[in-house]
Amino acid sequence: MSDRSDLVKVKSYFNERLRAHGASPRGADWNSEQAQRTRFEQLLKVVEIPTFSILDYGCGSGALADYLEDKKLDAQYFGYDMLESAIELARQVHAGNSNLSFTSNKDDLTLVDYTVASGIFNMRADNSNEEWTKYVLGILNQFNDLSRRGFASNFLTSYSDPERMRPDLYYADPGFLFDYCKRNFSHNVALLHDYRLYDFTLIIRKE
Repeated sequence: MSDRSDLVKVKSYFNERLRAHGASPRGADWNSEQAQRTRFEQLLKVVEIPTFSILDYGCGSGALADYLEDKKLDAQYFGYDMLESAIELARQVHAGNSNLSFTSNKDDLTLVDYTVASGIFNMRADNSNEEWTKYVLGILNQFNDLSRRGFASNFLTSYSDPERMRPDLYYADPGFLFDYCKRNFSHNVALLHDYRLYDFTLIIRKE
């Protein structure tokens, strides 16, 4: 399935963040390390087995790999990012760790137990809300194809305070995405919207 949206300005935005802030939460456009780790905690609720393979889709500099290590989770980690600059940085930061694999080439992606994505849909730039929603659904279908046991992603919520919402960001409708995932991927779908951030996490378990 092809990506139907214009990602040039999205890539440029994240390149600038990475250039300005490096291998840090701000480099991935998060406000703080705590907010980043809170989102990782929610995403990893998809995991139900002690040893697993995981694709970090939109991995940036590989912060999730560090989180998995901190939590002593037995994971075979694969990181993908559309930014070659992010992959180069991830390889530098994690040099010498043979358990981690990073790529910017989608052709390298193979079947894993779980796919997770943090923040990859937030910036829609000049794309319309309708165009970006189609793009989101296309990527979710890719996650389904890449994942044996399940996948998870977070989104900015359409329930955000109106005065805080930016015109270049994508605020997803939790109910719409829950319904889409339920109808198209699995009967086992969880919507997490209770962790005190302006976003939500969808958990799709296939077994």
